[in-house]
Amino acid sequence: MTELMTSGIELMFTGMGIVFLFLTMLVGAIVLMSAVVQRYFPEMPVSRSVPGISSDIDKSVVAAITAAVHQYRKKHN
Repeated sequence: MTELMTSGIELMFTGMGIVFLFLTMLVGAIVLMSAVVQRYFPEMPVSRSVPGISSDIDKSVVAAITAAVHQYRKKHN
């Protein structure tokens, strides 16, 4: 019985060690890939404007759209 328990404990620690080693290597690979991507592919500055849409929208149009959306949500909720 003790030999069977010893074999079970050895198997448990071997399995836990392999899982721990794999997870450690996975974290290392993710950190390495993140460093490589940040070095060779830096973030581009985000453009605040959407191409093809002018920012000269009439305030009355915005008010009308807002009112329509509000009425739709009120009716369908």
